[in-house]
Amino acid sequence: MDGGAEGSQQPHLILAHKLFLLTHPDVQDIEKVQLKSDVLDSIKSDGMAPLYETLTASSVLELDQSLLDSMRATNEEELKKLDEKIADAEENLGESEVREAHLAKALYFVRISDKEKALEQLKLTEGKTVAVGQKMDLVFYTLQLAFFYMDFDLVSKSIDKAKKLFEEGGDWERKNRLKVYEGLYCMSTRNFKKAATLFLDSISTFTTYEIFPYETFIFYTVLTSIITLDRVSLKQKVVDAPEILTVLGKIPFLSEFLNSLYECQYKAFFSAFAGMAEQIKFDRYLNPHFRFYMREVRTVVYSQFLESYKSVTVDAMANAFGVSVDFIDQELSRFIAAGKLHCKIDKVAGVLETNRPDAKNALYQATIKQGDFLLNRIQKLSRVIDL
Repeated sequence: MDGGAEGSQQPHLILAHKLFLLTHPDVQDIEKVQLKSDVLDSIKSDGMAPLYETLTASSVLELDQSLLDSMRATNEEELKKLDEKIADAEENLGESEVREAHLAKALYFVRISDKEKALEQLKLTEGKTVAVGQKMDLVFYTLQLAFFYMDFDLVSKSIDKAKKLFEEGGDWERKNRLKVYEGLYCMSTRNFKKAATLFLDSISTFTTYEIFPYETFIFYTVLTSIITLDRVSLKQKVVDAPEILTVLGKIPFLSEFLNSLYECQYKAFFSAFAGMAEQIKFDRYLNPHFRFYMREVRTVVYSQFLESYKSVTVDAMANAFGVSVDFIDQELSRFIAAGKLHCKIDKVAGVLETNRPDAKNALYQATIKQGDFLLNRIQKLSRVIDL
């Protein structure tokens, strides 16, 4: 798993996405036949015996013993050559050549998807590495491996390690790359607010093609921003951002999804929303948060609609969204009960009445509460002093 040439995604991460789709219940069987063939081709071309064993054990692929034996033989032969190179470098060459030979072995374990041995060998290589930049590159290899296996504990530890390394030095290019890795980690662990901030910071400096293409990066940036930014920030940082505008049209439904929300075209928003739902469902990192994300987007759009009114009929709202009255009634009841929307439904009159929390009023109540608490503390303290 080398750094991935500019503009090209890591073959391992492309394979990881195909494996995800292969086990997805909503992918058509006819597509799975092609996916299975692609996965097997990748495994054969890189001699991934350890991954093949795992996939056959979990019945994702059928076991072909002769194929497994031949891949194992290739792995052993290749590792023997790499060990000879290490021995030769240790005897006849300098420290940097020894490090390079160890790194080559680590990357071979990564290539054949032997996670434990790859991590062990990367650690060994790190012990022979002095330069901060090279140590950072080892962390990036570890992060790519961790995202392949969706091992978020390892991702988190590696990001912390990278941040410590930056305290010793390190260049801006690697610092910017780390932001994208951390953003992907935050998004994958449902911290959408922090993910949006990190992604927006990296828009003009994006070079992390090894984990995903630029279009995918913009897709994630827009999705995380929509549910975490207020309207003013969304306009300034996303709707009008030239870097986003250049790619927005290349991603199906994304332009309509973003612009119809901002321009309050709710019917258009709902039809784009249905198209976006498909993409989110089939995204490896977003799929576990599919229902949560769908709920958050609807909260944003319903709140935005209701903000313009003190009261509005359920009919008018259903009409604005192009859905039935029953659907809106059910939706709003659920969101109001969960405390996500500040309004109440007058079922008899068929009217929605908003009761937006007033920020000043909330601040006033909080100040009174803190004042009471402070007075109580002072009284207790004065009793102690009197004694």
